[in-house]
Amino acid sequence: MATLRHASFAPHVARDTRLLILGSLPGARSLAERQYYAHPTNQFWRLVGDVIGQPLAALSYDDRLAALRAARVGLWDVIRTAERHTSSDSQIRDAEAHDLAALVATLPDLRMIAFNGGKAAAIGRRQLPMLDGVDVIDLPSSSAANTIGYAGKWKQWQRLAAALDNN
Repeated sequence: MATLRHASFAPHVARDTRLLILGSLPGARSLAERQYYAHPTNQFWRLVGDVIGQPLAALSYDDRLAALRAARVGLWDVIRTAERHTSSDSQIRDAEAHDLAALVATLPDLRMIAFNGGKAAAIGRRQLPMLDGVDVIDLPSSSAANTIGYAGKWKQWQRLAAALDNN
């Protein structure tokens, strides 16, 4: 199988974003459909939907993004481009990171950055400056390849709600 160079999507953020969720690099299905977390077995939309109290997995993609925007949740990936011949993060090679510090500097209401999976955390944490008043957390990957099950993932993902409280 040939190794291909893949590029991530543009960030889905607004100036008032409070919670920024960062993945590693879109998988093959997401790249083909040009949608974050497009693979039906990925639990991202169910997990983040439970965080914001909306059934995101049942909505169209555009409605999912609109609901995240309304909830002040942003999405992006830590990798700008990389070589990979499968969707597995373990296959990522020659990664070129995004400038996360530049993006974060444009988000004055940011309260939390959450890394969706170990690869995202390993690459993303190196890109961030010291941040006052912004929690940075690592989450278990929402991918089906992470076999801890929904309950195990939810135990960690529910921490995201703290960034969205109106306090």
